[in-house]
Amino acid sequence: MPAQKRYLSLAACLLALSGLVACSSASDSEPRSEPTGPTGPVPAGLDRFYGQALDWGDCAPYATSDSARSTFQGDGLECARLTVPLDYSDPEGTTITLGVLRQRASGDDKIGSLVLNPGGPGASGMTAAASLAPGVANQELGERFDIVGFDPRGIGASEPAVQCLTGDERDADRGDDSELDGTPQGVAETERQEREFAQRCAQRTEHGKDMLAHLGTRDVVKDLDVLRSVLGDEKLSYLGYSYGTRIGYTYAEAFPKNVRALVLDGALDPEQDLVESLVAQGEGFGKAFGEFAGWCAQQQDCALGSDPAGATKAYQDLTRPLIDNPVQVGDGRGLSYEDATTGTIQALYTEQLWEHLNSALGELRQGRGSALMGLADMYNERSANGEYSTTQDAFVAVRCVDDPRVTDKNKIREAQERYAKVAPFLDPGTPPSSARDACTFWPVPNTSEPHLPNVEGVPPALVISTTNDPATPYQAGVNLAKAMKGALLTYEGNQHTVFLQGVSCVDDIGVEYLVEGTLPEEGARC
Repeated sequence: MPAQKRYLSLAACLLALSGLVACSSASDSEPRSEPTGPTGPVPAGLDRFYGQALDWGDCAPYATSDSARSTFQGDGLECARLTVPLDYSDPEGTTITLGVLRQRASGDDKIGSLVLNPGGPGASGMTAAASLAPGVANQELGERFDIVGFDPRGIGASEPAVQCLTGDERDADRGDDSELDGTPQGVAETERQEREFAQRCAQRTEHGKDMLAHLGTRDVVKDLDVLRSVLGDEKLSYLGYSYGTRIGYTYAEAFPKNVRALVLDGALDPEQDLVESLVAQGEGFGKAFGEFAGWCAQQQDCALGSDPAGATKAYQDLTRPLIDNPVQVGDGRGLSYEDATTGTIQALYTEQLWEHLNSALGELRQGRGSALMGLADMYNERSANGEYSTTQDAFVAVRCVDDPRVTDKNKIREAQERYAKVAPFLDPGTPPSSARDACTFWPVPNTSEPHLPNVEGVPPALVISTTNDPATPYQAGVNLAKAMKGALLTYEGNQHTVFLQGVSCVDDIGVEYLVEGTLPEEGARC
């Protein structure tokens, strides 16, 4: 899968696929400007950004993907562009813009804006907000808050967007399993491809290295504070899923006096380095596969057989042959090993896709790969015409400046061995590779590193963690809640993130916190 090629060749994925439902009513809002003046404290030299007026209007021009085109038709949605400095140390220099989407509060007793980020890094906050807003419009949350989503710098509708691979190049990249070759020749070829990928990102992204150097969470939280001011909020109310939790706790550290409330669902552990984070994530996917295998064995037509103990071998027997013999899917592409495992991981994010995964694996047993390819396309955000969203390019670009790069080949090989042990269904059966990833060749240094955030004076956050979250393991939420001096809400389930996804127990506690500031009692579980 994509992250296998870009992050220590491990099967990593931090997208918060929240299962948010799209709507379809049309919006005819006319552009309108709402000058507010700076709200709250303004860092020196940034008055014109903090005090800018947004011109709100139709969202259709902001759509950059099939999902966005659908969700942006929602009734009552309006969009605008926020201007921010490319480099906050040079506010008089180059500027860039961020796409922002809003659904206004439906009640008279408005608290302010609830700004959300769905994770990634690389996922669209505009699309997530457009999907979530209709479901809460006439509930307390939608009555008391404007629901606001933004596409972070370089992502989605924000301009310029990160550009690394064309659609045809990404199709070819997905179909190439050569990164599984751990021989010296294979390692050399993989590193050549990774170096070329890094070069393409710098060459094809507008503003080149300057843009790549300022894509990280360090700069995103500064944009978020500008947005807070422009929206007219003295203090920020924020909802972050998955990688969005990193934005939340980083904002709290950078702007402790500007925080009103933080809901952090599907947490990243702020102290965990890249290797430990990905191995922990691998363990999460390994457990999720075990849960799926147990469920599947109870079905009459389980593609992996009736004995959960044999599910890993059965899965390997289905997928490993794809390394040398991809299955053609009818559109000129072949289902590779990478695509098969990516599609599987896509389905492991939520129990709602388990039946689809079982059916797809059953098709693979019959020599057909279209269903698994469809799941992989969903993960990669590939449209029917072969176009891709910016998500996968942005995922790499952000992570390469958010984390120190791992260049020790022994450590890389050891990490792969550890990953295969905790997620054996993803073990390709080939010797582990020591190839360094694209971040090794990234043209700019990292701007962040793992550390315990200093949140002195920040209101306690609400951290939500799911016991069998495949992508962000439960313990990470426990650790983040402690680091944030906040409250932990445990959800017993098998999915990645849960707030505002139909679990009333979780939703009631989260909404009460956002509206009233009330935290659940210690040990709260749903």
